[in-house]
Amino acid sequence: MIHVSSTDIVQITLGVLVAFSVITWSIIFFKIWTLWHSGLRNRGYSKAFWAASDLSAASGLEHSSSALGRIAGAGFGVLKDMRSHTSRILEWSGDIESILERSLRQQINRERKDLEQGLSMLASIGSTAPFVGLFGTVWGIMHALQDIGEAKSASLDVVAGPIGEALVATAIGIAAAIPAVLAYNYFLRRIKLAEADLEYFATDFLNLAVKTGLRTDGSE
Repeated sequence: MIHVSSTDIVQITLGVLVAFSVITWSIIFFKIWTLWHSGLRNRGYSKAFWAASDLSAASGLEHSSSALGRIAGAGFGVLKDMRSHTSRILEWSGDIESILERSLRQQINRERKDLEQGLSMLASIGSTAPFVGLFGTVWGIMHALQDIGEAKSASLDVVAGPIGEALVATAIGIAAAIPAVLAYNYFLRRIKLAEADLEYFATDFLNLAVKTGLRTDGSE
């Protein structure tokens, strides 16, 4: 049977908190890079889209490398499929404008899910790390009390080690939680701003498609 001492429990707790911190900073750096890259791609596509001569020319742009491009690609796909489907099926029931709007909305939801990747982990670490640290603190104090009982003395050399481990666990728990909470709030705001840009573009695309008669071939 494996015996786990109080010191081992505190060390395991510290290891978990260090792992939380590593995961937090990995997500932070990854999200900074992905949001920067996504914004750069979106700005490039938006510039090319609005520089196109008409909707037909815009449909020939490369759509897969940016969120705005994928939204536009979903819209162009609907317009193309609606012209090619001669029979009415359930998928295409309703007026074309409503179908186009639904398709754009679904693509925005997919893009939002991609942008939100990692946020749940940050939220979980931010909310649980202090309690993990508190667990290590309580266990360290229990260890100190146990040592006092065994030594029948409350001298500093008896309690310094366990109490020190307890304080370290508390400090690391807070140190792991603070960046996670701050990063979560920061990225949540950035993602809301990015989602607003996607909403604006989808609305502009829908209005442009309606004005051109819901066609991409240049005819009315």
